[in-house]
Amino acid sequence: MKLDFGTQIGGRIIDSAFTIAFNPRYDPLLEAVKDATNTGVREAGIDVRLCDIGASIQEVMESYEAELDGKTYQVKPIRNLNGHSIGPYQIHAGKSVPIVKGGEATRMEEGEFYAIETFGSTGKGYVREDLECSHYMKNFDVGHVPLRLPRAKALLATIDKHFGTLAFCRRYLDRLGETKYLMALKNLCDAGVVDPYPPLCDNKGSYVAQFEHTLYLHPTRKEVLSRGSDY
Repeated sequence: MKLDFGTQIGGRIIDSAFTIAFNPRYDPLLEAVKDATNTGVREAGIDVRLCDIGASIQEVMESYEAELDGKTYQVKPIRNLNGHSIGPYQIHAGKSVPIVKGGEATRMEEGEFYAIETFGSTGKGYVREDLECSHYMKNFDVGHVPLRLPRAKALLATIDKHFGTLAFCRRYLDRLGETKYLMALKNLCDAGVVDPYPPLCDNKGSYVAQFEHTLYLHPTRKEVLSRGSDY
C-alpha cells in the first residue's frame, strides 16, 4: 500500500510518501526505493545539478533485485516520474528532480524547497494515465478564462474559496455539499483552468513502491522537514 500525502500551513507545503507491505516478499522492492530516496536526499544541496541527483538515484535503485513468484526482477526507476521544487501554494514549482540519469543540468539554489521522491517498479519503469480520475488541482499560472456554463463558474468559486491552487479530490467537493458537478468540472478541465491528475499505472501485474521527503536548503545546511522517527 502506497500513501502519498501533503500538508500545508499558509501555503507552505510538505509533500511526503511511503509504502508498506504486509508480506516480507516485497521488502526488497521497498528497500530499493527507500534507499534511492534517501540517496537523493543525501545528494541534494546548494549548487548540486539535478541531473547528478537523478544519476545517483538510478544507480542505487538498479542495484537491487526482487524475487517474486520464482522470477527475479531488477528494480527499475520509473523514468517519466520526478521529484520537484515546491513554492508557496504551488506543489510543482518548476524544477524537476529526475530519478534517472540524463536530466537537466539546472542547479539547486539556496532557499528552495524540494520534494525528493522516487518510484521503483518490477514492470517497464514507465507509467501511463489509466482508470477513473478523482484528483484535481487548479492551474497555478492560469489567468482569467471566460466560462459560459454558470455551473462551471459556481464550481470554480467553490474551488477558489476552499482550495485555491492546492490539490483536491471529488470527495472533498462532496463534503462541501457540491452535487451534480461532473460536467462543470469537465468544463473547467477542458478550459485549462483545472488540471486532472488520474491514476498512473505501469504494466499490469507489476509492483510499484514510492518513498518521498521534503527538504529545505538553508545557507549552510539542508533540513528534511518530513523526516520522522520511523522514516
